Amino acid sequence: MRTRPGVPLKIGIIGVGAIGGALAAKWSSHGHTLRVANSRGPKSVTKFADEIGAVAADIRGAVEGAEVVLLSIPFPAVTTLPHDLFDRAADDVVIIDTGNYYPDVRDRRIPEIDAGLTESVWVSRQLGRPIFKAFNSILSHSLADLGKPEGSPDRLAIPVAGDDARGKQIVMGLVSQTGFDPVDGGSLEESWRQQPLTPAYCCDYGEAKTQEGIRAAIRGKAEMIRDTVWHEEYGRLFGDKPVAGADRHAEVIALNRSFNPL
Repeated sequence: MRTRPGVPLKIGIIGVGAIGGALAAKWSSHGHTLRVANSRGPKSVTKFADEIGAVAADIRGAVEGAEVVLLSIPFPAVTTLPHDLFDRAADDVVIIDTGNYYPDVRDRRIPEIDAGLTESVWVSRQLGRPIFKAFNSILSHSLADLGKPEGSPDRLAIPVAGDDARGKQIVMGLVSQTGFDPVDGGSLEESWRQQPLTPAYCCDYGEAKTQEGIRAAIRGKAEMIRDTVWHEEYGRLFGDKPVAGADRHAEVIALNRSFNPL
């Protein structure tokens, strides 16, 4: 069964930036018990933790005793996590990866991924644990401000990929609690279908259109778009200015949709 209202989970969150922070606030408001952490130690997240009713921790403290662990850190930073971070975690701990690989923009090149390995499969191998891919294909403004109650006809959707049925249902329940319709994105290997610049990626689609986008993905096409036209169009629209929240949101969505019209 999916996570049900009134059934709290122990959730550890590593990384409280725009995505991790938004999810932490939403899940805390639903009664889950949260420990939050980042690479700089508990003191750096104490204020945020107090604001949302969570506990500030170091990364080991975030994992200890957790039923769900969210990794929302820069993509290559997974290699800097302690190699034994999950050694004492439960065998069935649900690990959610929100990361995306943007080589030559913010990330170093990773030869295995450049050779065709699915991004989250690479992350899973670094951790030595099975994981789930979710919350990587939604912009921070959408996640923070565009969620709607379950059953809303124009509710946006978020795909979830992973191999364990029980864990996937937990993640899909958490997606719904954040205000979005969960869509089954298939196995972890198939999570390439929701990687950057695929048809379902950061386009603010509902459930049906997100499913269509996942089916429409063509292996290798997103990487070609990313390394050519995306660089050109992104630079033309935004130059050296960072993409902010609501003020540039519509432009980012229109750009993403233009790469893979559905």
